Amino acid sequence: VDAVELHTGEYANARGAEREEQLDRLRRAAALARSLGLAVHAGHGLTYQNVSPVAAIPEIEELNIGHSIVSHSIFVGMERAVREMASLLRTSRLESTCRSV
Repeated sequence: VDAVELHTGEYANARGAEREEQLDRLRRAAALARSLGLAVHAGHGLTYQNVSPVAAIPEIEELNIGHSIVSHSIFVGMERAVREMASLLRTSRLESTCRSV
């Protein structure tokens, strides 16, 4: 086994303080997996509205967000939907990097 995928469904379904608790669990799990030499992926229930905090976790190198992108593409087209998600991910990573410096 060379990778693990963290299930983000509990985070996606949670609100308020519970969402922060779930996000902290994801951070700890990602750090543990990376410390064990595993690649870290995450997905389930991620949307344009909730993906940024998960994308900011530095140990996560791959996110599975297909359903949200395809659903959004019905209204804006696939190219724009992908471009918008990619922009969110880049911004989240950049902000995370700036905070840690």
